[in-house]
Amino acid sequence: MKKILILAVLAFAFTVSASAQEKSGYQFTDGKLVKTTSIKNQYRSGTCWCYSGLAFIENEIMRAGGEEMDLSEMWIVRNIYFEKAVKYVRMHGHTRMSQGGAFHDVTEGIKKYGIVPQEVYQGLNYGTEKNEFAELNTVLKAYVDAIIQNKNKKLTTAWKEGLNGILDAYFGKMPEKFTYKGKEYTPHSFAESLPVKMSDYVSLTSYTHHPFYTTFIVEIPDNWMWGSYYNVPMNEMMETVDYALANNYSVGWATDVSEKSFSRTKGIGILPEDKIESMSGTEAERWGQLSAKERAKELYSFDKPVKEKVVTQEMRQQTFDNYETTDDHGMVIVGTATDQKGNPFYKVKNSWSEERSHGGFDYFSRPFVECKTINIMVNKNAVPKAIRKKLDL
Repeated sequence: MKKILILAVLAFAFTVSASAQEKSGYQFTDGKLVKTTSIKNQYRSGTCWCYSGLAFIENEIMRAGGEEMDLSEMWIVRNIYFEKAVKYVRMHGHTRMSQGGAFHDVTEGIKKYGIVPQEVYQGLNYGTEKNEFAELNTVLKAYVDAIIQNKNKKLTTAWKEGLNGILDAYFGKMPEKFTYKGKEYTPHSFAESLPVKMSDYVSLTSYTHHPFYTTFIVEIPDNWMWGSYYNVPMNEMMETVDYALANNYSVGWATDVSEKSFSRTKGIGILPEDKIESMSGTEAERWGQLSAKERAKELYSFDKPVKEKVVTQEMRQQTFDNYETTDDHGMVIVGTATDQKGNPFYKVKNSWSEERSHGGFDYFSRPFVECKTINIMVNKNAVPKAIRKKLDL
């Protein structure tokens, strides 16, 4: 009997301990969610812009009444590499020639090259089961740099053919026709069969170094295509995000996840308040007694909800101007959520596989999104009417 009692006590203690562990950290309750396709894995490639851009389009296809499908990221990446290389040579090497890109690379790529399902073009013609771009990117950069040296004093007529040869070697030859679910398509006819139009998508940003309600080319390295964005005040950018989600539209989201305010392992992004002047009473007194190391540990342990900054338009601009907010990662906002204290968060679809916290999704606080958003892409009908009118959409 005594042995049974001891075992029961140990079992109870283990249960309490496990329960405490489960309840530690952030606890999220999902709110409004839009329908989304499965999590994909960009693996060792800097192509988040394409994975998130196509995930956004896949969601839009379903929202418009189409079937769930898996579109080929590498179809877009392969064709955009060609476009990027041509521009790099034309600009004598003074544009970006790397793996990065932007959401409009996807929409413009579909306009020019069409699109195909994943099963038709996987783009893995170099002996691996997942994307491995280190060698590919080095080879392409070396090739176009050799072209730019122009030792013949004139570009040959063969250099684009050579570029395509490299791209075909790594990605595979592009099919002119293919059969999908018993019907024959070309990449263009397949794109035209989808219930979405690439001309319906617009990008919004919010910075004060250009006038509001105008368009400008956002000065970020990966905007090699020199795409233009509509510039609106921060509150209207956030209003658009909220309006879109409330009306079942996804939001393509370009942001910065390079700082300690985002935990890759826990899948959480926050913007903790770290200024003593923003605190009061015993909170400020306690904070003033902590060392810099203790403050950092408390702010970025992600073991409980913390007070976050009140974001202003000026703060957005300052972090952008000071390189604190950089063009770092593309994802898709697919819903709202709250933590255990009721603080607002957004649920975000990432492209780092589903074998992560939250099954491949991440949670970002509203202050984080307000401050760290480079730009968003939405269906123009997801922009509130009053804002759409100001932008003449």
